[in-house]
Amino acid sequence: METLFRSDVALGLPLYREVKHKLMEALRDGEWKPGETIPAEKRLCERFGVSVGTLRKAVDELTAENILIRHQGRGTFVASHSQDRYMFGFFHICPKVGHKEYPTVEFISLEKEKADGDSARRLGIGKGTRVVRIINRLSLGGKAAIIDDILLPERYFGGMTADQVRERHTTLYQLYQDEFGVAVLRTEERLEACGANEQIAGLLGIDEGTPLLHIVRRAMTFRDEVVELRHSYVITSDYEYYAGEEAMRVGE
Repeated sequence: METLFRSDVALGLPLYREVKHKLMEALRDGEWKPGETIPAEKRLCERFGVSVGTLRKAVDELTAENILIRHQGRGTFVASHSQDRYMFGFFHICPKVGHKEYPTVEFISLEKEKADGDSARRLGIGKGTRVVRIINRLSLGGKAAIIDDILLPERYFGGMTADQVRERHTTLYQLYQDEFGVAVLRTEERLEACGANEQIAGLLGIDEGTPLLHIVRRAMTFRDEVVELRHSYVITSDYEYYAGEEAMRVGE
């Protein structure tokens, strides 16, 4: 049996939170890989020395956070980054007229550089720390719609190459997961209006100064460590940001 430290209980916090912490540690250490089932309830209860009710509360929270996914009759799985999960959980741009669709992604560049002060602050690293910078152009309905300017801490992704990004057949988040062992568990986004600068205007084929939606996203892994900073620049004449009910159905 694995010993649970009762510090949370001593502080008046429920025991299931400690079980949740232990489950997160096992996930972070790679004990159960994305797409794999976690052990049956009986085994986990024996491992942690807790009741089924306590275990289920911990698993319920991890399921609500889209870290685990329940499939009725099949068990509880570690979430993996399929194309559908990315589409409905993380991609929130859709045409103003018509239906949401998968974007076509065109690789533009990958460079290694030093983080400036603002990027370092958002990534939780020191100014001047080495990062990987990726620029992609996303098209919807055959028309350029979005530029993604992505910064990744080199300590997680130092071995990433342009060929890996250019030739991948899946989402970036699945590439992070499969090739670098980095699981994106949640994101936070801030939205603001901006005008297209010379570089963005050239990549989107629009006039400099054209109004754009600027989305700043931070992607987090275990212990809320930031593993990606993404600036997305979206043409607003034909597209809008929508995070409705479908975005809440990840994993169903």
